[in-house]
Amino acid sequence: MTESLSDQEGTGQDDGEHRGPTVRDRRRIDPETYQVREPQETAAPDLDPAETADDQGVSEVTQLTAALAERTNDLQRLQAEYVNYKRRVDRDREAVRDAAVANVLTALLPILDDIGRARDHDELTGGFKAVADEIDRITTKYGLESFGEKGDPFDPHIHEALLHAHAEGIDGPTCVEILQPGYRIGDRILRPARVAVAEPDPDAEKVVPEPVAQEAGTDQPADDQDQ
Repeated sequence: MTESLSDQEGTGQDDGEHRGPTVRDRRRIDPETYQVREPQETAAPDLDPAETADDQGVSEVTQLTAALAERTNDLQRLQAEYVNYKRRVDRDREAVRDAAVANVLTALLPILDDIGRARDHDELTGGFKAVADEIDRITTKYGLESFGEKGDPFDPHIHEALLHAHAEGIDGPTCVEILQPGYRIGDRILRPARVAVAEPDPDAEKVVPEPVAQEAGTDQPADDQDQ
């Protein structure tokens, strides 16, 4: 007991006190075992449960808002794609329908030519006339119309010139005779009108109008007459 007290008095330290600097060994390799030391976990600071709950609530609201915005964008994109798809399908369906109608009416053009020639010769009588009138009614219902009149200006987009000549009294290429009428549906030409075209005669004498003679004294300015 006496030796213990003398030791404590000699060193100036007791069991309950720690004096001097504290040294912590932070080496990753244990110098004795040469093993890698596991990192020591740092104690997490104490958090207020109320603040933790509020932070979690804000985080959940943020996530839900982002998810809602993403789903809304997806729905809007799908709706736009569906609208474009529907328009494309309707347009394709209309194009297929117009092509089918045009093919059928094109096949009927020779029959319409025969009906037109019979009508010109007053041969549409009896039952034949009734059938011809019904065909005309149905083709008109589907938008078929004929074009090409004598005296129309020649248009290479809708006319096909089969004959060519020169004539007087015209200012430019003119359809002087319709050999076969043309047919179209709206702006689509099923068959151009086959015509005879005439152009102005280049050898025809051009009549130059003579100047009108003015009466004596009328060509002078009014000021000169007053003087």
